[in-house]
Amino acid sequence: MDEDLDALRDLARQFFEKECAPNEERWGRQQYVDRETWLRAGELGLLCLSIPEEYGGGGGSFAHEATVAIEQVRALAPSFGGLLHSGIIAHYIDSYGTEEQKRAWLPKMASGEVISAIAMTEPGTGSDLQSIKTKAIKEGDEYVVSGAKTFISNGHNADLVIVAAKTDPNGRGADSVSLIAVETDRAGFRRGRNLAKIGQHGQDTCELFFDEVRVPHTNLIGAVEGLGFLQLMQQLPQERLFLAISAAAAIEKTVEVTLAYTKEREAFGRAIFKFQNTQFVLAEADTVKSIAWSFLDDCIAKHLRGELDVPTAAKAKWWLTEQQCKVADECLQLFGGYGYMQEYPISRIYTDARIQKVYGGTNEIMKTIIAKSL
Repeated sequence: MDEDLDALRDLARQFFEKECAPNEERWGRQQYVDRETWLRAGELGLLCLSIPEEYGGGGGSFAHEATVAIEQVRALAPSFGGLLHSGIIAHYIDSYGTEEQKRAWLPKMASGEVISAIAMTEPGTGSDLQSIKTKAIKEGDEYVVSGAKTFISNGHNADLVIVAAKTDPNGRGADSVSLIAVETDRAGFRRGRNLAKIGQHGQDTCELFFDEVRVPHTNLIGAVEGLGFLQLMQQLPQERLFLAISAAAAIEKTVEVTLAYTKEREAFGRAIFKFQNTQFVLAEADTVKSIAWSFLDDCIAKHLRGELDVPTAAKAKWWLTEQQCKVADECLQLFGGYGYMQEYPISRIYTDARIQKVYGGTNEIMKTIIAKSL
């Protein structure tokens, strides 16, 4: 951290505490975040912080995105999908897009006028991206995109979707996959239902359908077809590091709210914190918190130097999300029956945590990646 990051942290904290946290219950009912909130985030300069200024971004680094991500968790405001939009999707365009694509999309993404999503997962495929069925067939100067995607975060609000599709319909390997940008106002694009989840209720997650959607060939992300799988593999370590950051911040917040509750709540004539079991549980959780931040800080420092490798990012993702779920479960137990009530933050922390072990590549896939490097 430095003075610049400290100032950003204060700004982000105010945004999430004042603009987001008070709306979480309402967003949970409607299953998406208001577009006005996206515009407000853009107005404050909280979107696309690590995108160059020439494309409307903040000109910062991964550290700026990480600072905002941490404050979002600390504010107990999980619904806003800015992290995916700014820290992940914008970088596919910035890293691989043409100059025309960068100037067309990135400034509006930074302002919040354009909300983005990335569509990889399909109803019949999860982590096996090489087996996707969605196709993008070139006809003249256009691609015709056909297929279905599911579990798409920001899908309800999205104006621009980066779609993983087969540009070689007969191909079976990684080199048959390309990334195609699809504007959602094009004919043939449909949104399905917002999916009801056990957690993260306000984060819109929906099905997307592409019924022969025609886009210009200039919407291909990258110089040539067949680079999509490689692009995904190159960007996924950063995505997984973001999940690890959310996990570490969630562990910290879990310990914080549980300490406060156990010191205030009494049972058998004394504070719950006075019981040895409570102290042992929280001592272990606080130790995990310290180890999590230490490991994570090292990973972030390596990433900023361009030294974070794929296996280390996988280690951070699986281990921290595993600990996040474990700490949330053990701390909820200390709340007794109140831990099961939605009005208590620990219940939302618990249900929101579970998906962390699934998206961004399941933790089983993370262990497979690590094993291959041994």
